[in-house]
Amino acid sequence: MGVGSSSTPTLATELGPPEAKVTGIFSYPIKSCRGISLPRAPLTPFGIRWDRQWVVVNSKGRACTIRVEPKFALIDVELPPEAFSENWEPTTDSFMVVKAPGMEPLKVCMKKQHYEVVDEMTVWEWTGPAWDEGPEAAQWFSDYFGYPCKLARFNTTSEVRNVDPDYVEGQHMTLFSDGYPFLLVSQDSLDALNKLLEEPIPMNRFRPNILVEGCEPYSEDLWRDIKIDRFSFQGVKLCARCKVPTIDQETAIPGTEPYETLTKVRSGEVLRPNLKNKKKIYFGQNVVWNWKDSSAKGDGNVLKLGDPVYVTKTYPSVAEAAA
Repeated sequence: MGVGSSSTPTLATELGPPEAKVTGIFSYPIKSCRGISLPRAPLTPFGIRWDRQWVVVNSKGRACTIRVEPKFALIDVELPPEAFSENWEPTTDSFMVVKAPGMEPLKVCMKKQHYEVVDEMTVWEWTGPAWDEGPEAAQWFSDYFGYPCKLARFNTTSEVRNVDPDYVEGQHMTLFSDGYPFLLVSQDSLDALNKLLEEPIPMNRFRPNILVEGCEPYSEDLWRDIKIDRFSFQGVKLCARCKVPTIDQETAIPGTEPYETLTKVRSGEVLRPNLKNKKKIYFGQNVVWNWKDSSAKGDGNVLKLGDPVYVTKTYPSVAEAAA
């Protein structure tokens, strides 16, 4: 079902009524830390601007995440409000501020620093060098977690992390996300899930980049070609969920839900019984932005709350969607 739209008459005429509208935009500058809710944000080929540009790594250079360290849920990250303005570039006076219970605020200069490089750091399948944000940041995270850590920043000037070519063709990239530059989820899907839970949970358990509303629950499973306002996106694969959504983002305490309920209603065994990965559970859709096809360049590549969502191509069934 569609929702009302404030889009241009031409676009609405070409595509018909929208399927939904954007009701949330989120960037997570440091992987696994709390996100920043935004009214508007620039799109980049890597995702919402600043999304997962930093990651905490241990002494072996491996990414530390909320999967192993629930305390990540209590770390707030603040960027200057102007950081999400079109074409804004940081100066030596631009800082990311990191806060956590029992810790003094940490200020990280957003302009590229010339500290040593973290050699051969690893996030999932990707290994490469990254910028070390220095001894003060390393000490802060080491003190917080209780073992040696560093804060690393993706070096976009020299490194490229392509998404899995088995799922999407073309030049699509990401930074320190699990695998894809955007995660799209509908509020309608969460509402349907919450009806099955004894205690409803908020959307921050699922850490989307783009939240939409006004469609049928779980209809985003089937979205293949998507227009958000005038921007073209492609649904890549269903998002397989680990147990991160079981971690309360206010207390950092893990539980059993919604994993137990999702296993009953959203597992591969339920949704895709004749295919592999029967034990995986799915919630949301990984997507990429077709940035090379963008009709707007420079200042115009901005996603906004209220943008209409059009679906121009769907999979016939969940079993035929990629996962």
